[in-house]
Amino acid sequence: MTGGTAMRGRILADLKGALAQGGDDTERRKAVARRLEARSRHLVPARGRDVGAAAVDRFQAEAERSQATVARISDIRQLPHAVADYLAAQNLPAEVRLAPDPRLAAPDWSQTALAVSRGAARDADSVGISHAFGGVAETGTLVLLSGPDNPTTVNFLPPVHVAVVRAADIDGGYEDSWARLRQAGAAAGGGFMPRTVNWITGPSRTADIELTLFLGIHGPKNLHIVIVEDDGRGS
Repeated sequence: MTGGTAMRGRILADLKGALAQGGDDTERRKAVARRLEARSRHLVPARGRDVGAAAVDRFQAEAERSQATVARISDIRQLPHAVADYLAAQNLPAEVRLAPDPRLAAPDWSQTALAVSRGAARDADSVGISHAFGGVAETGTLVLLSGPDNPTTVNFLPPVHVAVVRAADIDGGYEDSWARLRQAGAAAGGGFMPRTVNWITGPSRTADIELTLFLGIHGPKNLHIVIVEDDGRGS
């Protein structure tokens, strides 16, 4: 037994002793397993119970309250022009790093003057575009999953992050998003979950510096959300 392992054993033994727990963890392990299997829903506030158009409207309002900007398009094919218009309005470079998500590749990006590259974000990239798994209306939060189609670097490395989300994937509350994620995981092969689930509310910020709010300290300074209001069947 190594010194680190022995120390860990002593610490755990001390904790068990302090909690007046015996050495048999069988019942506690069963209780934990039952709770994980049941997946009981936690309390959902009234603001997290919106559905449909009401959820989309609240999501936009809360996202804008958190200093994100939001645009709506009726079809995914309008995405290139929506991105080009946003970058032009902000006087930003017409260069984007596109996550290799098939939904982002479907529109014809050549119809704009944007310089488009694809893959995980690089240090030199100024704008990253990713596709969100969904959104949470009660706080205007994006839900982004790590994986080959949407590398996490695209969400955090470029100073400008453009996130695309379908209106149909905007849930009222967090419990609904988690339930939908579990369903998607089960459909994809029985219990699959992404390595990382990123919950993003507004651009990066901190108020640690003399209680003054600064944006873009440890992530994107600008977050622009494009809500696609079609049914997901658009090409």
